[in-house]
Formats: sequence, structure tokens, C-alpha cells
Amino acid sequence: MRTFVFTILLLLGVVATDVRAQVNKRYFVWVGRDMVMENRYREAIETLNILLRADPEAYEGYFWRGIAKYNLDDLLGAERDFTITLAKNPVYTMAYQFRALTRSRMGNYDDAMKDFQEAIDLRPDYPAPYYSRGVANILTRRYAEAVADFDMYLRFNPRDADGYANRGMAYLNLRDTTAAYADFERAISTNRNDPRGYLERGALYMAQERYDEALADFDRAVACDTTYTAAYFNRALARYQKHQLTAALADFDRVLALDPTSSVTYFNRALLRTEIGDYNRALEDYDNVTLYSPGNVMVYYNRAGLYARLGDFRAAEADYDRAIELYPDFANAYLGRAAARFMQRNTKGAEADQRTAERKIAEYRARLTEHGDETSYADTTRRFDRLLSFDTNLSEASLRNAVAGREQIALRPLYKFTLHSAEETPFGLQAVYNTYGLEEMLAALGNDRITFSCTDTDLAADELIRQNAAAEPAAGRSADWQANFLYSITQLLLKQYTNAMTAASAAIALEPQNPYFYLNRSAIQAEMTDFISSMDNEYSHLSLESDRSARVRESSRTYDYDEAIADLNKAAKLAPELPQIYYNRGNLLALSGRFPEAFADYSEAIRLDPLFAEAYFNRGLVQIYMKDTRKGLLDISKAGELGIPDAYAVLRLYGDSAGRTENTDTASSTNN
Repeated sequence: MRTFVFTILLLLGVVATDVRAQVNKRYFVWVGRDMVMENRYREAIETLNILLRADPEAYEGYFWRGIAKYNLDDLLGAERDFTITLAKNPVYTMAYQFRALTRSRMGNYDDAMKDFQEAIDLRPDYPAPYYSRGVANILTRRYAEAVADFDMYLRFNPRDADGYANRGMAYLNLRDTTAAYADFERAISTNRNDPRGYLERGALYMAQERYDEALADFDRAVACDTTYTAAYFNRALARYQKHQLTAALADFDRVLALDPTSSVTYFNRALLRTEIGDYNRALEDYDNVTLYSPGNVMVYYNRAGLYARLGDFRAAEADYDRAIELYPDFANAYLGRAAARFMQRNTKGAEADQRTAERKIAEYRARLTEHGDETSYADTTRRFDRLLSFDTNLSEASLRNAVAGREQIALRPLYKFTLHSAEETPFGLQAVYNTYGLEEMLAALGNDRITFSCTDTDLAADELIRQNAAAEPAAGRSADWQANFLYSITQLLLKQYTNAMTAASAAIALEPQNPYFYLNRSAIQAEMTDFISSMDNEYSHLSLESDRSARVRESSRTYDYDEAIADLNKAAKLAPELPQIYYNRGNLLALSGRFPEAFADYSEAIRLDPLFAEAYFNRGLVQIYMKDTRKGLLDISKAGELGIPDAYAVLRLYGDSAGRTENTDTASSTNN
């Protein structure tokens, strides 16, 4: 990959005429487009970045980079790139089309509809915007408009089974079951190997309680595509209605094997396992629902009931607490908590909950009398243990944007001096500035494995010990700064913090005007603080938990980074233009809970180095924690664009929330 990028740089840089430059840039767009087509999205972004730095007016570069970001779930970044594309070429139909798709996924349907209309006005004979707008109209319950859009689309593509299936869905929601059935039949006859028609016709049979016919259609859908999760899910519901509980469980198992993040499937399987008495595994399923959809009230209410059935009334009360916190008018939750408190001999609390529940119920009935029928969690006759359909929005997050794992998303680490093998020198280190004599200092150390980086060493333990042994005698015999500084590096890598600090201080005493020495001693001090804190039950660090509540974990104790920050303050006086100083200080301020100050330092690092990916990433996390989610995600998007893969985990986690705030991006405020 590096060789490829270097070759492209030569294509852009070694040109004799403007004509030749244009040819090379067109070739570069073609290469980026091909990478997108081959699903090599991150490589495409790297490649197109080089083009856009050479030619900021290359609107097709922004367009294809937007496509790559869209496929990486970087919706804000994609929207921004499509906006820049249109600022540079206002008649680029495809950019309107894809920006509309992006805005639809973000829930910004009003602006999406405007973009679809722009695309249609520019090219009325282009079918794709009609199809996409039809889907958006279904999602926003504008079913008559959806029918009109699919009518237009099918004029251009009369052999597209999906078009008929979607129009059938719109008819079904308009309660025109005859037209819906006809479209589902047409979808099947158009392409008998496409599972979609069978799925939708089966769903219609389900609504009509024709379960045998529904099962037959879902069987056909599965036969057409053995990875079609919607078909397995709906077949499970049909089998449940036929009291084929074991077979229904098997279908839910299959869905989760294909999509381990499907909250609604875990929820349904939990209900089914509870029904057959498999309580422990039902609890496991509810735990998974809370992981992927922690904002959903039903999971806590149902799990509380299961805990109560198992006699764990304390756990039941905790879940009722959470359900009430999420929905304070939940009368059934108050009644359940009253029972759980009574069983724990908390009579006073139980009576208070009983009174609250009765008041909520009375208020609900009064509203019914005044306003007619109403669905509410205060309705004590409402059931919360029914199986849910596949398209149920179990939480604020879209299922397709569910969290991909349970890992923590943490701050990118501090910059410091470390050792790397020659083969694994981190890409990009060669671009570190030679400000304040960095290259001369590295040369004077006489060890080509020393790098200035925020990545961990890749050397094995035995090689680290060998490197340390080579450094130790020199440090003991001489008073030169090189020996002491090198020894501080190897001792830090071996977690010998006291020795590392002593050697680093000796180097500073010999060369008190070297800003890198203070920066590195600060990193040693910070790592020693983290090591001490890790000995406690709570580990002092800043990270975003990969659940939808997205809490920043903080230790119950505050650990003192003041000495480490003081060293960075000295370094900043000696080297005010070195961005890594402000980046490191931003990290320590964030870990100390001083988020506005951390934000200011990350911003200064970015001002000094507009391509400082780690600074964008960490500033984004800090902004998310300070509840400025949209701006935080824009920074995370920029970090991903600049090559940090972890950015896309954050964007998947938060991407749905970005579209719920007002769109304030403009092309003029975007960094290329």
C-alpha cells in the first residue's frame, strides 16, 4: 500500500504541463473509484486525500471519498463531502442522490427530500432518486407519495422485483391489501429467485393469520437466500404462532449467528426462553438487549419480572428503578417495584410505589375520557411480553448501526520516545517535524530503533531486555545526556518507572533547554500514575463504553497529573510550535476531568498541524463527553479520514444521533 501511494505521489508531483497534470488527476480519481467499487474504503480515502491535497477543486474526489465514508458509517463525513462536491459542481446529480441517502439514514428527512427533488429536477429520466425517495416516504409514513415514486421508478425499471415489493409495502400501509398482494405476486413472478417478494407476501399472510401460507413463503425466502435474516426472523414468528417453539428458537439462533447485534431478536428469544422455563439463558438474552439498546424501557421491565420470578428481588428492584428512570409514568413498573420492595420487607417503599401507580393510572384514565383512546405505559392492561416484529425500533439506534462489539473506545495515547523494529516503524513517523532539532537528537542517540510516536513498541520482551542491558552500563559510567535518555526509554518500556524518572531527570539536568526531554519525562510520570491507579479497583482512564448510553468511565478517585502537566508547560515555553506538547497536555487534562482546557489544547495542536489525526480523534471524544455530539463526530470523522481505524467504531456507535441536531455544516468550514 505504501508503495502504491508513493507511486501516485510521483504521478501527481512529476508533471511537465497542465495537460499532463489533468491526465494524472483523472487517473487518480479512477483509482479511488475502483477502490470504492472493490470495498477497499479506507485505502480509497487515503488515495483520494492525496488527490485533494494536490487539487482541492477536484469535486469527483470529494464525491468518491463521500461514498467510501458512507460505507464506513461515517455519515457526517459523507454528508460533508457530498456538500463540498455540490459547492464545486452544483449540477452533479449523483451527489444530490447520495447526500439525500445519507441524510435519510441520519433521520434528516426534510433535507433529504429537498435533495431528492434537486436530483429529479436535474435529471427527470434518472430512476434512482425515485426509488430512494420512495423508501424515504415509506419510512416517514407518506405512503401515497411512496406509491407515486415507485410508479415512476417502475416505468423505467419494470423488471425490478424490489420496486414492486416496496410499492406493495406502501399499499399495505394504505390498507389496500388487494393492491399489495398483487405487487407481491408481481415481485415473485418478476424474479422467483429473489426472496423479497416471498418475505413481504408471507408478512401479509401473517397479518391475516394465514400461518401455514406464511410459513411456506418464508421457507421459500430462506431457500433463495440462506443469509436472509428477515426471513428467518419472520419464520420464527410464524412458527411461534403454530406453537413450534423449538423450531422458532432455532430460527432466532440463526438470526443471531448472522447478526449478533440484533436487539429485537435477543428480546424475542428472551421472551420465548422465559415461556419454556429456560430462565438463566433468558437473562443472558436480556443482558444483550441492554448492551445494544440500553435506552429501551421494556427490557428492564421484563427482566425485572424474570428476576422476581427467580426470587432475586434486589435485582428486580434495580431494573424497575431503571424502567421508571427511563419512563416516569410507567404504572406497571411502580406496581412491580412495590411487590419487589414488599418482598424485601420495605413496606414503606412498597406503599409509596402503590400510591404512585394508582395516581398514574387515574391520570391515564382521565386522559382517555378527555381525549379518547391512547396508548401509554400507565395502561395496566397493556401487555409487554408479546413478541415484536422485525422492524420494531427497540431503541433510538438503527439496527444496522448497532455497536459491533463490546470494546472500549479510549483516548489515543501520549506521544513519547519508544523503540520499534526497523520493519515495523509506524507509518507516518517520517513526517514528524524536525522542529527544535528532533532529527539531530535522534541521530546523536545512535540507535535507529528510537522513534517519536504514540504507538506501543513492537519489540519482544527479550529484545527489550537486551536493549536495556546495552544502555545501562553507559548510563552508570558517564554523565552524557544520550546515555541517560536512552536508559530512561528502556526502563519505561520495562515498567521500571522510578529508574526511568531518575534517568530522565539526569538527562534534563545535563540539557535543560531540550523540550523533548520534558515531554518524555511527562509521559513517564503519567504512565507511572496510571500504573498506580491500576492497582485500585477503579482504573483511572477516559473511554467511551461501547453501549448506547455512551458513558465516559471515570475513576471514583482523581489521580494527580500535575507534575506531568508541569513538565509539558516547561516544554511549551521552550517549543511553543510543537503540536505534540499540546496534544499530550490535552490528554492529561482530559484524564483530570478538565475537559474545556483539554479541548483548547487539542485545538492548538490541530492549529499547528492540521493533519494531526490523533488530536482530532481525542478532541472528538472530549466534545462527545461535553454533550456536543455533532461537533465531536465531525472531529472523529476527520480522524478516520486521516487514517485512524478506531474512528469508525465511534461513528457506528453515534451515527444515528448526528442527524437529530440541526445541520450546520458548510463547505467553507470543512477541512480538506
